[in-house]
Amino acid sequence: MYFRSWLQPRRGLAIAEACIIGIVAALSAVFLKVSSGFLGAWRVHSSHVLPAWVALPIIGLSFGYLAGLLVQRLAPEAAGSGIPQVKATLANIPTKLSWRVAIVKLLSAIIALGSGITLGRQGPTVQVGAGLAAGMSRLVPTSPDHRRQMIAAGAGAGLAAAFNAPIAGVLFIIEELLQDLSGLTLGTAIIASFIGGVVSRLLGGRSLDLNIELLYYSSRFSFPEIPFFLLLGLLAGLLGALFNRGLIFSLQFYRNLHISLPLRVALAGFVSGVVVSLLPESFRDNAGLREYVISSELKPTFAAIAFIAQFILTLVAFGSGAPGGLFAPSLILGSALGHLVGVFAHYVLGGGSPATYALAGMGGFFSAVSKVPITAIVIVFEMTTDFNLVLPLMIVAVTAYLVAEKVVPGSLYEKLLLLNGITLNKQMSVEGILTRLTAKDVMQQRVETLDADITLEEAKQAFANSHHRGFPVVEDNKLVGIVTQSDLTKSLSRHLDNNPSLREIMTANPMTVTPRHNLSNVLYLLDRYQISRLPVVEGQKLIGIITRADIIKAEAEHLNGENPNPAPQAEPSYVVYQTQSPSTGRGRLLVPVANPETAATLLKMAAAIARDRHYEIECVQIMLVSRHTSPSETTVRTAKSRRLLRQAEVLAKRWRIPLHTQIRVAHDPAQAILETIKERHIDLILMGWKGNTSTPGRIFGNIVDTIIRQATCDVVLVKLGTQQSTVNTLQFNRWLVPMAGGPNARIAIKLLPALVTLGNEPQIRLTRVFKPLDFQPDMTVLEQAIRQLMRRRQLSSTVIAAPVQADSVVEGVIKLVKTEGYDVVVLGASREGLLQQAIQGNIPEAIASGIDSTVILVRGAIES
Repeated sequence: MYFRSWLQPRRGLAIAEACIIGIVAALSAVFLKVSSGFLGAWRVHSSHVLPAWVALPIIGLSFGYLAGLLVQRLAPEAAGSGIPQVKATLANIPTKLSWRVAIVKLLSAIIALGSGITLGRQGPTVQVGAGLAAGMSRLVPTSPDHRRQMIAAGAGAGLAAAFNAPIAGVLFIIEELLQDLSGLTLGTAIIASFIGGVVSRLLGGRSLDLNIELLYYSSRFSFPEIPFFLLLGLLAGLLGALFNRGLIFSLQFYRNLHISLPLRVALAGFVSGVVVSLLPESFRDNAGLREYVISSELKPTFAAIAFIAQFILTLVAFGSGAPGGLFAPSLILGSALGHLVGVFAHYVLGGGSPATYALAGMGGFFSAVSKVPITAIVIVFEMTTDFNLVLPLMIVAVTAYLVAEKVVPGSLYEKLLLLNGITLNKQMSVEGILTRLTAKDVMQQRVETLDADITLEEAKQAFANSHHRGFPVVEDNKLVGIVTQSDLTKSLSRHLDNNPSLREIMTANPMTVTPRHNLSNVLYLLDRYQISRLPVVEGQKLIGIITRADIIKAEAEHLNGENPNPAPQAEPSYVVYQTQSPSTGRGRLLVPVANPETAATLLKMAAAIARDRHYEIECVQIMLVSRHTSPSETTVRTAKSRRLLRQAEVLAKRWRIPLHTQIRVAHDPAQAILETIKERHIDLILMGWKGNTSTPGRIFGNIVDTIIRQATCDVVLVKLGTQQSTVNTLQFNRWLVPMAGGPNARIAIKLLPALVTLGNEPQIRLTRVFKPLDFQPDMTVLEQAIRQLMRRRQLSSTVIAAPVQADSVVEGVIKLVKTEGYDVVVLGASREGLLQQAIQGNIPEAIASGIDSTVILVRGAIES
């Protein structure tokens, strides 16, 4: 009990953590400011030593490439401003946030900002503070909610330290990031932000009083100026909305270039260097440009040039994915826009201060871009401590926010996350997940079922081979009942003299749910009827099953900020070569080819199946690239791969089968195959298999389990025998098919008529392995299989059915193959229990390693 209570988040622990987080975040913010300032000063000095049009582009290009390379190699999550990543983490979206991300973000931001790109350091400090807090919170065993609060406190401390604005740090957490007003959240946020702001002021060379440089700017406000401040808010809102649209367009533009992150950032640095070298010298110092616009008596033309140049250069820099934020550029744009409106108001009214309009414009443009009007007002106020500025600042910020929200509704950071395929969940509670998630989101799609017509003895064997306490009963893929261990126990005592079918003992018309039922409804039914599982049906078709454990797992993953169905880390594959034939078939058969020595045999088997079923063949060749590069951005040579695909084209032309080919560049071969199955609507996949789960230098082997678990179509795995792997002439004459009565065995039987055409006068033996003490084996399954084969009129093979006695399936099959010389062994995994062993390499691997013959494993389609 003591240990359990120690694990609970305590207020004292939270306060201590918040203090440490505030100090660490402030130190990192000061380091970022000083280091980027040093590099920026060196860059400006270099433009005086060398011609600016030479020095600035070279520095921008080289530093940009180095910053992008650092992010790509060490922490891709550190790209961009970092605030969307923090927002996603706080919304319980699985986003990597750690010490490593924080350190990489800090170093890469220093280099990127030193290159001269038009981005700010305030956004990176938010991610750095949050990343450091995330790393520290892992050292203390507390709840996920406590960890989220510490991450939010770190983000607020980072912003407070960057702007020397502790109140703004707290408000940013409440208004944008966590949106939580609980006592613990407010307390930790206030403490961390206060300490961050204080430490930043002390180390930044400023005293604890708030009379900073901006206080000496002339700030005046009179009632007749209100329409001009409203005009400024309107312009800030419209241009801020345009700015946000431009940011999204810039990101999409860079992605369409299909170049790596280092090259994108280098390109942005080069373009920025060229443009800045053509502008007045004041533009070379991004850090001082805002104050220069506010405090100087500028001509309107300079302010207009500053606005246009900053607008374009920020879009160029941000779209590249460079580690930098939008806060500072927004403030510069706002100050330039405000200065222009202030000059206009001065000409019209004969009075007014352009500096006041510049400061109000800072808050207005910031509010329009980030959609945080309260934070924008407080940041500018804390920077100036000028009470005369509060009213005009509020007018401009609120007007700009309302206009921008009307023109382009929604948060910019959420749009950036959506661009990366992440949708934020507004409901953070367990109650929210119970009402939001449906049975389809949580159910197990792979369901072990029993056929309604199997015997009681076969049902008993199914329970013995599985850990499940109940099975759905299906007929023609439609749910007709459910059978439990208690049903089986009762029936065994009543039926001693006969062997009834499962239909007679099952519970007909069981309680079910649809895929659209939310988890609250599912949980209610489970409690109301005191059952442990519910079949999920669409119409009468069984598509999954959901248990109490599935719901508990979903809740736990939600509380831990994990995704119940995590997406693969690898990027999607990219098609670099493709050919198409007329689509005249009834379905499609996919053949991934990798090994030239076995490709010909696999293609002949695929052609035999395709010709028998009137299928088209889809042939794919996968080229693997490093995870450090994007598949869509990597240059590859396809000549060798195209030669391999031509074998398939020749065979398809000879047999008059429609053939489509493609070459995919990918990080993960299994993912690329699954993508092909989904995109091309594949009905059956036939792929090579080495008989184990480790294939160095080859595509197949260690990814077979992924394909067999996740591919929704029929799967046929072929481990070619020694002779077939080395000789061009196929030796597929004697076929052995062990059977146990499961559905996959029946699918294997359906494939046999097509496959046996590859041999000369083929002979098929159907067998079933029985224990030595079983003197009267049940031949029903074998007899049904023979009748199924005999229905095929074109089947010219000799078919026999004979049982074999052995202590295990492996022993029986290997003994038969070695004594009677079978060329091919076809294994139809009868149940998931057996299939699990197949994936892990028990039965098929033992058979494959124990014989030199070809082994074929068949698994039926998964209902999706």
